[in-house]
Amino acid sequence: MKHGYQEMKGRAPLEVKGQTALDMLSTADNVTAGGGGVERVGGVTTGDMKECAGCGKRITERFLLKALDLFWHEDCLKCGCCDCRLGEVGSTLYTKANLILCKRDYLRLFGTTGYCAACNKVIPAFEMVMRAKSNVYHLECFACQQCNHRFCVGDRFYLCDNKILCEYDYEERLVFANMAYNPTSLAHIRRQVGNLQPARDNVGSGPRPPEPTHPQHHSSVLQREDGSSGYGSPDSDTLETQ
Repeated sequence: MKHGYQEMKGRAPLEVKGQTALDMLSTADNVTAGGGGVERVGGVTTGDMKECAGCGKRITERFLLKALDLFWHEDCLKCGCCDCRLGEVGSTLYTKANLILCKRDYLRLFGTTGYCAACNKVIPAFEMVMRAKSNVYHLECFACQQCNHRFCVGDRFYLCDNKILCEYDYEERLVFANMAYNPTSLAHIRRQVGNLQPARDNVGSGPRPPEPTHPQHHSSVLQREDGSSGYGSPDSDTLETQ
């Protein structure tokens, strides 16, 4: 469905930001107990000692962990891959193929970010990705889908018809959407374009413009009207002495 002019005009630009798959993991596969995941419990009395689900021994320590509706020593509830203590790395754990895993190893072994909205290929876990609202992109796929301009962090872009557009191409679409929304402006532009052709054909065929006139500078040398050269010249009168 194409966007109308008024809808496109009110669309705010988005800013490019980097993100990893860890920040985008859905919690659909998250296994929690009582909505708490890994819970640290204290104040256990002697008559109410719990049995550890990891080692099978009674928990005599002051604090214990509760996860998957079971109780654990703090040292027994570990990631099955990296052996990190899950009570120290957060309040969330994951289970898959009879393994208890931390978030990082679960993503590394089984996780995917999703599908790239540009190339429709799977984006592996831990790969840097770019987001535009709900869409996810490979870094190399995150470009204007009109002119293929590659975006950098901090650039502004628009998501229009589920396509990423740079500001230039979005504004171009905005102009055409305005034309479709307002046929009068489109007819006016067509008339202007039509008037350009006769003017282009007449270039060089009209009369030449008059040459600019330059002011005349009068010489400061004075010329004699009688043509005489002054005193001592052959044309001057001489006095004879008798």
